[in-house]
Amino acid sequence: MHLYLIRHTAPTIPLGICYGQTDVPTRDEDMQQCAARLLQHLPALLPVYSSPLSRCLGLAQYLHPSPIVDQRLAELDFGTWEMQAWDAIPREQIDAWAADVVHYPPGGNETLFKMVERVMALIADLQAQSTDQAILVCHAGVIKILSAWRSGDTLISLAERVAQMEQRFEFGSCTETKIVE
Repeated sequence: MHLYLIRHTAPTIPLGICYGQTDVPTRDEDMQQCAARLLQHLPALLPVYSSPLSRCLGLAQYLHPSPIVDQRLAELDFGTWEMQAWDAIPREQIDAWAADVVHYPPGGNETLFKMVERVMALIADLQAQSTDQAILVCHAGVIKILSAWRSGDTLISLAERVAQMEQRFEFGSCTETKIVE
């Protein structure tokens, strides 16, 4: 399956804020410009799947008249860390997360392993539907997971690889990847 992974445009919040599943705003003009640029290069008539968060769904709606919304494409849920400045989060909590990125729930909510499970459950559903190609409008965390995937991965090996990745994905970027099983 060939996937086009599109990261949402930049949110209009101050830098240095943790905002995982918080529905933060983006500029409509940025989404329109991004969509116009992407549509010049994306194949026509592909299904478009989107995170339910408005920073993704707004862009997805510029790419397709009826995007399919799927909660499994949402960013990591940072629980009590959401909308806090990163430097205001207690250092011992950041250190605990850094010591076990795969299993520690930042903000007390979702672990990276749980996020990998939900993202790969979506991929399994797409494969079961014999989806050959799709556009996913989502978040850096989801893109990181799908970019790290390798044939034969277990969920834990994939989560461990993601935890080690330092790759960044720009706002409004498109990353292509293939999932082959």
